[in-house]
Amino acid sequence: MFKTFFNILATLLIAVGLIMMAGSANDCDGKCMETANTITEMLMYVGIGLTFMICGSAILISNRREA
Repeated sequence: MFKTFFNILATLLIAVGLIMMAGSANDCDGKCMETANTITEMLMYVGIGLTFMICGSAILISNRREA
């Protein structure tokens, strides 16, 4: 039961991390630059998303070895 819970949690972490990294620039084709993210904000969101993906992957890899 706990293995299934952790697998679902890890999958959600990976999905949220991927979405965070994909949407980190808040791009609007230059039409709304006043609401766009700065470089530091973009890098912060990319770093958090990457951390989510690494943690989720580590959980899935460690659960794969258990019976």
